[in-house]
Amino acid sequence: MASTFFHWLRSPAAREYFFSTHFWGPIANWGLPLAAIADLKKDEEVISGTMTSALAAYSCVPPVFRSDALLIQSTKKINSTVFMRFAWRVDPRNYLLFACHATNTTAQLTQGYRFVNYWYRGGKEKKALEAASSSDSIKGKVTEAVKAAQAASQSTK
Repeated sequence: MASTFFHWLRSPAAREYFFSTHFWGPIANWGLPLAAIADLKKDEEVISGTMTSALAAYSCVPPVFRSDALLIQSTKKINSTVFMRFAWRVDPRNYLLFACHATNTTAQLTQGYRFVNYWYRGGKEKKALEAASSSDSIKGKVTEAVKAAQAASQSTK
């Protein structure tokens, strides 16, 4: 298997692939899902619901078909260049672009879940309660440490 891959890698077909938009387009497009994956560690308060839903739709919304043939053709052309369907329908299939859009869809839907959970399902209140309880426990630990230091300093006198 590996020798077949390396043989193909030295072939003109490989050079044609690596110097085409079938390769460089998806490579450039991987910035979107990688940024979304990196944003999974950020606070939910900074998530933009509008942008997250737009990016999720960008990757996975299929074209809309109408009875008007002209509208169908124009819709296919527009959506095929933008959505996952293009990566699947193009000949030869562009698996790299399809994987990029599938990853982006997954990351954006995860971000969307985090956004809805934080703003509409009580996540903000839960986080505020956790912050309040953790600050109370921190105050208690600081008070205990101060008392222990005072006791230690008095016992050494």
